[in-house]
Amino acid sequence: MSSQAPVSSSAQAHLMGVYNRAPLAFERGQGARLTSTDGEVYLDCMAGIATNALGHAHPRLVNAIKTQAEKLWHVSNIFRIPEQEKLADRLTAETFADVVFFTNSGTEAIECALKLARKYHSAKGQPERIDIITFEGAFHGRTYAAVNAGGNPSYTDGFGPRLPGYIHLPFGDHEALKAAIGPTTAAIMIEPVQGEGGARAVPDACLRGLRELCDQEGILLIYDEVQCGLGRTGKLFAYEWSGAAPDVMAVAKALGSGFPVGACLATRDAAAGMGVGAHGSTFGGNPLAMVVAYEAVDEIAKPSTLDNVREVAGYFTQQLNGLKDQYPDIIVDVRGRGLLIGIKLIPNNRDFMVLARDQKLLVAGGGDNCVRLLPPLTLTIEEAQEAVAKIGRACEVAREHAKAKA
Repeated sequence: MSSQAPVSSSAQAHLMGVYNRAPLAFERGQGARLTSTDGEVYLDCMAGIATNALGHAHPRLVNAIKTQAEKLWHVSNIFRIPEQEKLADRLTAETFADVVFFTNSGTEAIECALKLARKYHSAKGQPERIDIITFEGAFHGRTYAAVNAGGNPSYTDGFGPRLPGYIHLPFGDHEALKAAIGPTTAAIMIEPVQGEGGARAVPDACLRGLRELCDQEGILLIYDEVQCGLGRTGKLFAYEWSGAAPDVMAVAKALGSGFPVGACLATRDAAAGMGVGAHGSTFGGNPLAMVVAYEAVDEIAKPSTLDNVREVAGYFTQQLNGLKDQYPDIIVDVRGRGLLIGIKLIPNNRDFMVLARDQKLLVAGGGDNCVRLLPPLTLTIEEAQEAVAKIGRACEVAREHAKAKA
């Protein structure tokens, strides 16, 4: 199906075989373009899975890394880190939060949120409140607690017994949610827009309902905005659309726009149990990561950046729904929010990703047989037009393949 040459098995002989890698490697990037090692140029609507929010080699981030790298990379958190304090001030000023714990990744930010939720109740004299309620299709990371929180058997099978204290409910089942809450419930955790689960956006009214329910029951509301946060939906954070702020929020990916950094944000009350020694990190919050992340947040938060997201997202929504009408035998649905776009397909989504690559377009996979468009937030209308045209050609080839099989 693909014109790309296979990679010899010996080339990856010493890498642990946990990835099903495409036969493609890149040597440089600029904006929304990636250049492969064989000189081919691709339009990147994957952005490292919603990570390179400002595109590749953004000059502001490149300059920040170069400048800081010549000064100081890492010191221990047993000392003050002024760069950390500066970024924490900015994030709390932009959000509901009062305090921040910095990590190296999204899954570490989730781990912090899970520990914080249980510690919150324990500190209040209710250590039995350990249950975290999550939802079908959720993806919260790959560490042991995070995969148990997500509950996907593909990520938990073979790793021993499930961890206690995680309850998984059908997506959107309000009655099941109310029935699940009890005296051992600690928190509800949800992605305002599911990423891996198939780009499903939680309705704003449902998020407001969750906020009310948590307040009534005395439990914490945790948002996982690792993928959907930091400009991806057209506001700085996805929860802003609903006005329903959480008690705790995990962010990463776009936070460093390609540089590994994450954060767990919380209200002061929610984090009251996290005293000295309750949590820690060797690398989390190091000066190099903090400087890059501050510049990324400052650039993403610009009205011009967020306006561009909304404009380009509106164009994609209109044009992709046009392709859905043109190719009803290929496209079932167009969903998501902002530039976290899911295209639910009839043909296998992995096969469609290959067809897109053949058109020199990079898209991500997703649950519910979707492909996801997760381009840089700086993508132009002209680049979006190019992406739609490439998707259209991939749809045409998929139709031809389906006819040939019939």
